[in-house]
Amino acid sequence: MTNSNSPWTGMVPVDDTALAVTDTGGPGPCVVYLNGQFASQRYWRRVIAELGSGYRNVTYDMRARGRSRRSATAASFETHVGDVGAILAARGVERPLLVGWSYGAPVALHWAVRNPDRVVGVVSVDGAYPFDFAYAEERVRRLWHRSRFLLPLLSMMGMAGKMSAEQHARSNIELNQIYAALDPVFDSVTFPVRYVVATGGNLGGGRDEMESMRASLGPVLARNPNIKVSAKVTSNHGNMLRKDFRAVADAVRELAGTPRSRGRQST
Repeated sequence: MTNSNSPWTGMVPVDDTALAVTDTGGPGPCVVYLNGQFASQRYWRRVIAELGSGYRNVTYDMRARGRSRRSATAASFETHVGDVGAILAARGVERPLLVGWSYGAPVALHWAVRNPDRVVGVVSVDGAYPFDFAYAEERVRRLWHRSRFLLPLLSMMGMAGKMSAEQHARSNIELNQIYAALDPVFDSVTFPVRYVVATGGNLGGGRDEMESMRASLGPVLARNPNIKVSAKVTSNHGNMLRKDFRAVADAVRELAGTPRSRGRQST
């Protein structure tokens, strides 16, 4: 049995790897954070600081990211979805609120749709849009191949995984396919989902393309009342957890049913 009130940091063995996990402990609502595609758990520190001590926060690094170990299936979306359940079981979490940024958003959404009675809700931080990027596979592979010599440095900066250029490319290609096939997933949502939507472009897409992606959420909002936009913020996709972390924290509070803190200072 895990002690949910005690802070804990360590490695959780899963399949052929081990995932680096941090659990703040505490008696309040449990929030589990899912990272961007090649990011690490450190990106969530401002959101967690803003929420304060009334929450139990669980963060972890996905396979071959951050402090987690390498894995033969580090590029697989389905593997990452399965790892959510492994983390919850290891930490004794029964009904969390899932918060996913970018890649973590569709991971959270897929896990929640398959386990609707086991989640409070999902906060999607500029991710999980039903948009078909129509990227050619070769184009994606070419981009990662050009970056192959920079991957160790990018990994240390939290901008790439401990993977080969081909594994990075496969992860991107599969994610594009996941986005294009999200409509049936949205139609299965019976729990509350709140979006925090960014503006502007991103390293992987220009402003026009990113805004078209965000606009694809419109028909989803119109047909499923469980899915709503909590906030649209001025920061772009890459820096929103640094600049608009308060909006993310407010979306968490909204789903957790806890009041917004007034005058709280974050660092």
